[in-house]
Amino acid sequence: MRVGELSRRSGVPIPTIKFYLREGLLPPGVATAANQADYDEEHVRRLRLIRALIDVGGVSVAGARDVVAALGTYAADPHELLGSAQSAVQPRHRPDRDTSEWRKARERVIALIEERGWLIYPGSPAIDMVADALAAGDSLGVAELFDKLSDYADAADQLAAVEVGTVLARPDPAARMELVVLGTVLGEALFSALRMLAHQHESARQLRGPTV
Repeated sequence: MRVGELSRRSGVPIPTIKFYLREGLLPPGVATAANQADYDEEHVRRLRLIRALIDVGGVSVAGARDVVAALGTYAADPHELLGSAQSAVQPRHRPDRDTSEWRKARERVIALIEERGWLIYPGSPAIDMVADALAAGDSLGVAELFDKLSDYADAADQLAAVEVGTVLARPDPAARMELVVLGTVLGEALFSALRMLAHQHESARQLRGPTV
């Protein structure tokens, strides 16, 4: 198909497609003339993946490019690809991590990991991200919000078991890789939105206000 058909099928405007081609997010089509190329169903699928990462998952263009590149690099290793997908959804701005409060929060995270017997790479950025949240809560005087950290971990454990099991149930390696990415990025957006709905429900229920 030509770029116009690719745009119609994917729902992505032609200028955006050309931008993705320049940025290396989308592989080039098969050249048919000096300024023309043909594209196939893989291009349609890749465009939909890119849009899901950026529009729904909130991933930056640079982050999406890293994930797309990792899809090929880690084609045989879902565990490695998971690391790249998680990296793409990390905040780009980080708080000050050179304080005694932050180090204390990180020690709490390490203790939680050891207590639960989680198999975690010692240099995982997620460890620091949890510490960021704990340290921020403490500095703002809302540490009680995370007093039941084990409850958060329970919920995360249960959800992770379902998501990883779903990925491994896919027999096709390529489809499995794609699900790792989408499950990580879109799952983050999905759980965040569901949590907001649950907060609305619990607020209405516990305060005996009207449900909307």
